[in-house]
Amino acid sequence: MFARLIAATGVVAASLAVGLSLSPTPVSAAPAGARTGVVTAPKAAPKPDSVLIAGKFPDGKLTIKQAEHSELFQRLLAEVNWLGSATPTTSKPAADKLGPKFTLTVQIKDKANQVYDLYPLASGGPRAYRPAQQPTGKKAAGWFYGRLTMSESLRLSGVPLEAKPDVVSGGIGAGSGVNVKDEELDPLAVSKDVFAQLQRLFLLNGAVLLVVLLGLAGVAFLIRRRV
Repeated sequence: MFARLIAATGVVAASLAVGLSLSPTPVSAAPAGARTGVVTAPKAAPKPDSVLIAGKFPDGKLTIKQAEHSELFQRLLAEVNWLGSATPTTSKPAADKLGPKFTLTVQIKDKANQVYDLYPLASGGPRAYRPAQQPTGKKAAGWFYGRLTMSESLRLSGVPLEAKPDVVSGGIGAGSGVNVKDEELDPLAVSKDVFAQLQRLFLLNGAVLLVVLLGLAGVAFLIRRRV
């Protein structure tokens, strides 16, 4: 009897061993990071590291790299980095009022990231143009008043422009304290732009007022019908 019991036990043990060897290896549902408690942080977006200036001057191109000229690079970047998301502030000036054009391209690892046309000597103050076709995708084209430091920033980069030591910092585009002579501004051009912006503001307010009046009229009509 004991012999039969031992034989039966051996058969059961052998069956269990075969079953375990044939069963698939369990897969852990938790990722490796969760098992170890380590969470991988997302990679930071690459930042601009050079600026390319192109125009009608000797050699035709200048490259300012952050690694070589950090302060100058930051100065040039400040001239245009606000243009990507800004709302246009002026209309296109007459062609004979623009002066020389310099195309400034912001680069990341020698690849274009942003492109803008700068007109530091435009009548009425520096202008900047944002082309619709951008390396990172299409944007709304628009004209802007540039910073009053635009000419000096380009000159310090190597562009042959007349020095303007009276310009301190900032400008209409995105800056603060400036020292600018009255004759540098074109009153007619500025007044036209101001009038155009006021006109758009009045039209917007008029549209809002009309919607409110129509809403009140509708409410009054419904009240009268119920009464």
